[in-house]
Amino acid sequence: MLTLANRSEFHTLLDAIALNGDEAERDAIIYLETDRAPRRIARREFRSNVLAQANALKRLGLDDRDLVIIAHTQNLESIYAFWGALVAGAIPSMFPTLTEKLDPDIYLRSMAALVRLSHARAVLTTAEFAPQMRETVPCPVYASSDLAGMTNLAGFQNPRGLAPDEIAFLQHSSGTTGLQKGVALSHRAVLNQIASYSDALALTAQDVIVSWLPLYHDMGLIAGFLLPLMQGVPLVLMSPFDWVQHPAMLFRAIHDYRGTLCWLPNFAYNHSARRIRQRDTEGLSLSSLRLFINCSEPVRADSHQQFLDRFAAQGVTRAQLAVSYALAENTFAVTQTPIGQAARWEVIDQVALETDRVARPIAPDQPHAQIRVSCGPAIAGTTVKVIDDYGHPRPDRHVGQIAVQSDCMLSGYYQRPDLQPVVDGWFRTGDMGYIADGEIYVVGRSTDLIINAGKNIYPQDIEAIVNTVPGVHVGRAVAFGVFDDREGTELIGVVAEVDAVEPIERQRIAQAIRHAAVRHSQITLSYVQLVDDRWLIKTSSGKIARAANRAKWLAETQPHSLSISGEAAGR
Repeated sequence: MLTLANRSEFHTLLDAIALNGDEAERDAIIYLETDRAPRRIARREFRSNVLAQANALKRLGLDDRDLVIIAHTQNLESIYAFWGALVAGAIPSMFPTLTEKLDPDIYLRSMAALVRLSHARAVLTTAEFAPQMRETVPCPVYASSDLAGMTNLAGFQNPRGLAPDEIAFLQHSSGTTGLQKGVALSHRAVLNQIASYSDALALTAQDVIVSWLPLYHDMGLIAGFLLPLMQGVPLVLMSPFDWVQHPAMLFRAIHDYRGTLCWLPNFAYNHSARRIRQRDTEGLSLSSLRLFINCSEPVRADSHQQFLDRFAAQGVTRAQLAVSYALAENTFAVTQTPIGQAARWEVIDQVALETDRVARPIAPDQPHAQIRVSCGPAIAGTTVKVIDDYGHPRPDRHVGQIAVQSDCMLSGYYQRPDLQPVVDGWFRTGDMGYIADGEIYVVGRSTDLIINAGKNIYPQDIEAIVNTVPGVHVGRAVAFGVFDDREGTELIGVVAEVDAVEPIERQRIAQAIRHAAVRHSQITLSYVQLVDDRWLIKTSSGKIARAANRAKWLAETQPHSLSISGEAAGR
């Protein structure tokens, strides 16, 4: 198993234990689907299918270092395609699939733009969507059936050896309708991350990782996919679509396969506590879990408490509830709370935080008391500091922008020489936080980014959609996020100026805005308010002032379900 102690023995991802280790009959993946029998994929079968995919890709004419976009529905085929591309010497990148809620034209235009900018050599997708993609995407598009007759391994030759500093794969940053940035990660960076993070988790061969997370997101791709296969740890995997509909599947899998590690975004704690029926957890035990790790969006103390209260009977304890702060640009984890103990909570003065930018501890019963959750200390090989607007370090408990330096940092944004993400060895995250007792507390974002159910959403994208709806004044719409205690995540609100005065017409426009958001970006708007001309606040330069408009909307509406206090972040 890859550790910091034997890191020099591993050179590329092709050294993965699932591809090379002993115990060929040991489970590599156990794949679960609703209403179907579990599929157990032993290491021997995993290797055979990966090599078959690599052979098919080589026969299609893929050369070394060609970029391959995998836009499958998440299943075993997409997994084999990713590893097969690695074995073939190509650069794979998982991409969100086209769903029934997403406008196909918008999706295809975004895919075509991505292919042009990144010079992708091929797109792998399903037979259902391949014909539509071929009409739009300026590169070859291959359906599953196109590869089916090319997987015979006769005459297959492994490609040239890969160098550790070559790009292994891309993670695409989360955008809604805008063009996404390809985070290029080298084999060296990924191996450094896996070695350091495995040590932080005290990972052993007896661990079992259980995941429903999408593989196009860094949490799912690294923690719930690459790490277990690289380390030879069994991976119990299910579709995110199945989990959303049947969240008890996750707990059943943990019980059945004695799962020990599971990563979840904050909203999943609320979703599970609210949606899983009592009868669905009868007889289930979650006591085998070493850690539930909260990551990818602001972490809420009340979400942890709700989860703990609901599932204490299944063996959940506070010590199981851990936190990690992670970035795709750092491969994945930046921090991890210590194992064997609950993530640290502290109570601070909200007024001092907001006005003086200082995290000043106070008693829980004091006015303006606010709970913050620690994301833990930095993992080995990673250094974190908090800086002011001029790049100078801030003292402990003083809020500033979080900057990261590490040996698992991105090589750059793929085919984007105009973007220089690392300056003087440091990546400025855009997240605001403070350090206390060597641990990182994330308190917000310096940008207007919205995190909804673990997804990064840019308000500019939503506003662009709203501005296309008939009846809305073009350029007079604003989108923002507001945290909801019940959902455990940020919900999305929109305010738009219109001329219509009749209630029935305003209702029609509001409904059209909601439909357009879902159709064009698969985003659900929780709040839509139509206002008269000149309601929105603009800056002196004529731009929509999001923060000011959000504050104005909150002051006027004060929805009882909204809360903006008590959050940390795992991004």
